[in-house]
Amino acid sequence: MSPEQFGSAVLDWYDRHGRKHLPWQQGITPYRVWVSEIMLQQTQVSTVLGYFDRFMTALPTVQALAAAAEDEVLHLWTGLGYYSRARNLHRTAKIVVEQHGGEFPADVDALAELPGIGRSTAGAIASLSMGIRAPILDGNVKRVLARFAAQDGYPGEPKVARQLWALAEQLTPRQRVAHYTQAMMDLGATLCTRSAPSCLICPLQTACQAHRLGRETDFPVPKPRKTLPQKRTLMPLLATDEGAILLYRRPSSGLWGGLWSLPELDDLAGLDPLAARHALQLGQRRELAGLTHTFSHFQLAIEPWLVQVQGTAPAVTEADWLWYNLASPPRLGLAAPVKALLARAATELQGDSP
Repeated sequence: MSPEQFGSAVLDWYDRHGRKHLPWQQGITPYRVWVSEIMLQQTQVSTVLGYFDRFMTALPTVQALAAAAEDEVLHLWTGLGYYSRARNLHRTAKIVVEQHGGEFPADVDALAELPGIGRSTAGAIASLSMGIRAPILDGNVKRVLARFAAQDGYPGEPKVARQLWALAEQLTPRQRVAHYTQAMMDLGATLCTRSAPSCLICPLQTACQAHRLGRETDFPVPKPRKTLPQKRTLMPLLATDEGAILLYRRPSSGLWGGLWSLPELDDLAGLDPLAARHALQLGQRRELAGLTHTFSHFQLAIEPWLVQVQGTAPAVTEADWLWYNLASPPRLGLAAPVKALLARAATELQGDSP
């Protein structure tokens, strides 16, 4: 199958079956495409839909995003995970406004230099919103091409990645690049899926090498698996009689960077110095059901304790600590497990009310 035949097959399929009604496909702008592409990194379309609509309602332009407080951006991102994406989104918006006059560069290399925008995301922004011919190689397209060529080797290896990029470049047509880019993403998302590809209705089946070999699910070659190490932490939920929980803002770099979280202790003995730091008197404590949160490179076992505290109208003098009111919560960025633990605390405290 020649590149021309490949492109025609993909575009014919798109005209009949491609997705054309996703929110970011309406009123297309580089800003809307960029936000959707960042949200869709390692996140399914069904999850992103609600987040995208809320984000666009709150921050409809790159200027609005650049002017927003980081807490507001992280609040809108809460639950999507991989929070460095949100911080990079905020940084890039400021750069676009301050250095590019509020307009995204109409150049793939210049786009790829912006924080959080790699080569594939830059290609998607350029092709989908500007009509610039640019190959992409996101997870869905990588799967389609790895199967089409029966590409040996893990795509995360530089040599294999170069081979797939060369194939993507060769096959990307010069006409209808926006539709072709969307079609390739749609093929991977709806037909060429990880575990049960729908090969019989795929427009590429007759030329797909993996299909010819009957080895569709062997490609792309998976990353060598490693056993995830486990770590443990104790998270106290220090609760006032008014139903406020003590939180602190994590450093901007590292895990949950810039998000508000619960204190982390090695054991219950750490409660006393924590209470002394904030002039609190410790009261009744109870252990809540634990939970495990999986990061890309380790699992965190969280042991939560709900601890009643009293103080002199608890006030926080340090900028990176605050009392989070469960009844009228502020708009803050929260890590997903912390948000879940705060909800549990609210339920427990309501149960204690007379």
